Amino acid sequence: MDYVWTHPACTAEMCREGVPSQRVFRESTIRTILKNLENKGYVTHEVRGRTFVYRAVDTKRSVAIEAARQLIDRFCGGSVQELLVGMVDNQMIGPSDLRQLAEEIASRKEKKS
Repeated sequence: MDYVWTHPACTAEMCREGVPSQRVFRESTIRTILKNLENKGYVTHEVRGRTFVYRAVDTKRSVAIEAARQLIDRFCGGSVQELLVGMVDNQMIGPSDLRQLAEEIASRKEKKS
């Protein structure tokens, strides 16, 4: 997905050549991955000649937000607070980071008002 986000209108061959990997993927493998991503609603394609040209359906941020929403619903009973407290308890994020985040959220709210 990272490659598709940074290279809109890419082909399977472009993805195969552009994705850094420990091993070389065959183009058919990349096509299968792109087909699976399309079935899940992450990418779409148009046909140019005989070539499928792929693009992302949503932004990286939108996909990340939806994934976080699913995690929160599944593991935190829908509570963002439960997730954040767990992250602080497990030292994934510090209290100073939370304060900085709160300030950023407050400043965004002020800009919208």
